[in-house]
Amino acid sequence: MATLTSAKRLVVKIGSALLVDRDTGLLRSDWLKSLAQDVAWLKGQGTDVILVSSGSIALGRGVLSLPMATLPLEQSQAAAAVGQIRLARAYEEVLAPHNITTAQVLVTLEDSADRRRYLNSRATLETLLGLGVVPIVNENDTVATDEIRYGDNDRLAAQIAVTVGADQLILLSDVDGFYTGNPTEVSSATRYDVIEQITPEIEEMAGDAGSGLSKGGMKTKLLAAKMATAAGCDMAITEGSTLNPLKMLENGANCTWFTATVDPHAARKRWISAMKPRGEIVVDAGAAKALGNGKSLLPAGIVEVTGDFGRGDPVAIIDPQARRLAQGLSRYTAQEADAIKGRKSSEIEATLGYPGRAVLIHRDDLAL
Repeated sequence: MATLTSAKRLVVKIGSALLVDRDTGLLRSDWLKSLAQDVAWLKGQGTDVILVSSGSIALGRGVLSLPMATLPLEQSQAAAAVGQIRLARAYEEVLAPHNITTAQVLVTLEDSADRRRYLNSRATLETLLGLGVVPIVNENDTVATDEIRYGDNDRLAAQIAVTVGADQLILLSDVDGFYTGNPTEVSSATRYDVIEQITPEIEEMAGDAGSGLSKGGMKTKLLAAKMATAAGCDMAITEGSTLNPLKMLENGANCTWFTATVDPHAARKRWISAMKPRGEIVVDAGAAKALGNGKSLLPAGIVEVTGDFGRGDPVAIIDPQARRLAQGLSRYTAQEADAIKGRKSSEIEATLGYPGRAVLIHRDDLAL
């Protein structure tokens, strides 16, 4: 069985029903403080932690005295606008006593569907984690419409786990795992401890039940598990309403683990390798050697740029002997790459007329 302390990078999804009291519409402050204790404990173990948190609409509707029923889009967005401020402040206040800095990151489905936005999101999250910050991620409900929505934070959490290369994803839920049937309706339903493969039979067992505050049912959790495990990330479903839910999970609380068959790093490299390149970049011998040693591709090592690619597009990297050396996701367009080829990173701003990233292809976005 997986343990949380073995994770190098952990994503935790927190549902609205855990954060907000359904009857009063108020924040469950004691529970949130206990979660902050768990985050501090994990950070003390050297684990990067990202929280994907619902709750902005639930908090906002309480402040605005809106009904518990499904809200029209404009009221949901208004509630989110009010609630996001309170949600971010609540996390800041409970984590500050542990000397943990927080950041609010609001995303939409478009941010992962578009490779340029995806790379921007990844770079921002990586930088925050590198600075020891705990990002608090939520769907940007103030602007998102159905066309650009995830619609549930289970899949959003899985996408964030994929984006940052997390090795574990924890869904804190109102159920303590995945059952053969809905345990509130089927007395003989039993819980799985571990699911190594999501078969059609497993999918048939998933129901749609969710709480009054949450939108996700077990089907969305299975979709999240599929996404996470394919990217090398183990995922657990566990009941989260108890105090210190992560510590409880580590100490053997009921749960279901969905296991990945590859590690996140290998899965990401395989994904990049499978893309059809939109252009080619020829590098010199020094750059070819550096790439072989696990370094990023700098503009100084580029000899020639061909093709018409944009930021985030896959490009093939060709060595001085005209052999395909690697493939990676470019952080510049073809025109920008051609302009800065052969130049030092310190010369990028003067060449392009605006600041740019120091590397053209980061090693995390590179598959040899």
